[in-house]
Amino acid sequence: MRVIFSGGGTGGHIYPIMALIERLKEEGISTNDEILFVGTQKGLESKIVPAAGVNFATIEIQGFDRKHPMKNFKTISLFLKATKRARQILTDFKPDVVLGTGGYVSGAIVYEASKMHIPTMIHESNSVVGVANKFLGHYVDKICYSFDDAAKEFPEKKKLVKTGNPRSQQVLSLNAKPVDLEGEMGLNPQIPTVLVFGGSRGALAINRVMLKSLMELKKKPYQVIWATGTYYYKAIEKKLADVDYGTSIKVVPYIANMPGLLPEMTCVVSRSGATSLAEFTALGVPVILIPSPNVTHNHQMKNAMDLEKAGAALVIAEDDLNENTFVSSIDHLLLDTTYADKMSKASKALGVPDASDQVIQVMQEIAKKN
Repeated sequence: MRVIFSGGGTGGHIYPIMALIERLKEEGISTNDEILFVGTQKGLESKIVPAAGVNFATIEIQGFDRKHPMKNFKTISLFLKATKRARQILTDFKPDVVLGTGGYVSGAIVYEASKMHIPTMIHESNSVVGVANKFLGHYVDKICYSFDDAAKEFPEKKKLVKTGNPRSQQVLSLNAKPVDLEGEMGLNPQIPTVLVFGGSRGALAINRVMLKSLMELKKKPYQVIWATGTYYYKAIEKKLADVDYGTSIKVVPYIANMPGLLPEMTCVVSRSGATSLAEFTALGVPVILIPSPNVTHNHQMKNAMDLEKAGAALVIAEDDLNENTFVSSIDHLLLDTTYADKMSKASKALGVPDASDQVIQVMQEIAKKN
């Protein structure tokens, strides 16, 4: 099966595609030569996709600027050029199906594919539907989604298929080597452990509350792994140079082997991006979520609230984040094993262990109709 994938700008648009590509190749459904990822030169995808050895093509496009409307003349001009470029890519590659996950670049290629009567579909990872996917919902053959709230935003009810996030299946199938807490981090594997992180770059609000909470956390009967993010690590390292925060707290820039570490954690403190939530629910890891307020339509808060409603997470709004709410929430999960076990079961109930296979089945079904 020849497939064009498109999604750009954020990991939430890219990682579900990478999970699908891995599964397509594993199952022998598509070879590497039968897969093409279309993104932008400036987006995160331009680093991740080629590094994974996946064929990559680019389209120049940009989003609408609501604060500076005059800049949108260029946006419209770029979109028209982008559709011409998309048509050329589609004509040359001849895909059996085109799948978009969001971002303006997917808008151009999926829209053009639908005009050319090529089978098309989108996947929405978040609980709030992005602009590109909302637009494309009118034109595609199928709409896959993870959160029930997202389904409510699409009027095209007959196209909807709940599949979960492909990253869920990928995390479960990864043959990740478990992290040796004692050997690699100098921690005791018999003691409850919490991982605190805000993504690969880090999250300023989470790092600030950790700095203020260190002395209190040092006294606790549990351990803490604090991944500051690569962007903040050096500055935090300097601040902690003369601070005795004990041996039960390990400070690192990032976690290279997240799939190997997560199953070893008693709980996790994190942002609430769609990819992270797919990982947590797949593994049934109890979580404390601190949604980023700096995202489109506040979708991280909506993602987090969906989990909290199901009993699968504790949520702290960034405005309510302080040493007391932070430490007491960790205490609640790490010191009350009954509560943590209940949350773990609720989390796992939300996970979709065969999400990639479900999306691929939809891809195959619409490809056959061509």
